[in-house]
Amino acid sequence: MTDHSLPRTERLRTFGAIRRLFGQGDGGFVYPLRYVCYTEADEAFGAEVLFSVPKRFHKRANKRNLLRRRTKEAYRLHKALLREGEPRVAIDLALIYAAREITDYKTIEHAVRRILERIAQGL
Repeated sequence: MTDHSLPRTERLRTFGAIRRLFGQGDGGFVYPLRYVCYTEADEAFGAEVLFSVPKRFHKRANKRNLLRRRTKEAYRLHKALLREGEPRVAIDLALIYAAREITDYKTIEHAVRRILERIAQGL
């Protein structure tokens, strides 16, 4: 049985890790999400993720919260894609919602799945 939880230990929180992610990470775009990923060799697998919906495009907090929740749910259900093959890396990932309009959950879920598949192939 797979673990579909998203505990606090899997969230990217430290300022140094976030700075390293955006300074040295590789990124891309899959509509409606922009992603930045930083990987490094480690003894065991570990993945930490950061979710962001900029205030620039969505001024209302309730809309930002809705989009953040949809992105978190899609990641939570598909994070097992990163574990395939038991890689020995630590992954830092930022998922940034970059569209001006509010998209439905299916579109966000498809984008998150494609992003995680791209990252898993690059390992």
